[in-house]
Amino acid sequence: MAISANYAGDEAAGFISASLLSGDTLGKGAITVLPNVSYKVDLKKFDLSTSCVKDATCDFTDAGDVTYAEKALTPEGFAVNKQLCKKDWLSTYAGASMNVGVNATLPANFEEYIISNIGAVVGQQVETSIWQGSTATSGEFDGFATQCTADGDVVDVVGTTLTAGNIIVELGKVRDAIPAVVYGKEDLAIYIGSNAMKFYISAQAALGYLDQFHAGTTEANFEGIKLIVCSGIADNEMFAARKSNLFFATDLAGDLAEVKMLDMADKDGSDNVRVVMKWNAGVGYANGTEIVYYT
Repeated sequence: MAISANYAGDEAAGFISASLLSGDTLGKGAITVLPNVSYKVDLKKFDLSTSCVKDATCDFTDAGDVTYAEKALTPEGFAVNKQLCKKDWLSTYAGASMNVGVNATLPANFEEYIISNIGAVVGQQVETSIWQGSTATSGEFDGFATQCTADGDVVDVVGTTLTAGNIIVELGKVRDAIPAVVYGKEDLAIYIGSNAMKFYISAQAALGYLDQFHAGTTEANFEGIKLIVCSGIADNEMFAARKSNLFFATDLAGDLAEVKMLDMADKDGSDNVRVVMKWNAGVGYANGTEIVYYT
């Protein structure tokens, strides 16, 4: 029995969504996801100055300045095109239920197995792109590091090579650089990589504190500021921002979202299976002045 499964738009959403959300950042809900963005979305920045507060009079008197700006987030299109030969699977656990040749058959779970494995690779690639990606590299979009580096509004903190011996001091630099307007907000967090978290746990142990984070007793935090570990963040880099200011856009319902698994036996007589995935993705932020970038 040959296999030919095609999914597009809403039908593909479940497959692609699961793939994209398999990475740390999106899987933890660490940033704001904007679904169903087929072309672009405008991130709105609205600032009302404190000079709008005046002594009351009997008249209506307009006062204060309003700054309104829009920043476009345009997701890029990506694809996976992969061809697999059934013969390569005969020596695996699936081989017992497979035959090759013109009347080739595939195990019922073959499709799910292949797509889930490719989806895991896609998820990790997206995770890396969210933080380190560059559109100049095939398969990547401009991540937060690339965008923050080019944005003069972002609060920059000059860092160093992180170690267990200096991680607390360096986190303190990030804390000190957080603008007063966002410090203390419920969705504020410091985003760190896996190594930085290892160093922080080690530093706590050296000070005699128990690792309550991995014990499941409490959320990771630094002096009350939530710490979110994202494997896509480069070593020696950290970010401080509100979740409501960090966005991931993708189209999970449009024609661009597509998953296909094509058995080529009935088409060219070969034992090949082709897998096709198409989606779009991109990240952005509305207000650079409210982001701290440590590098």
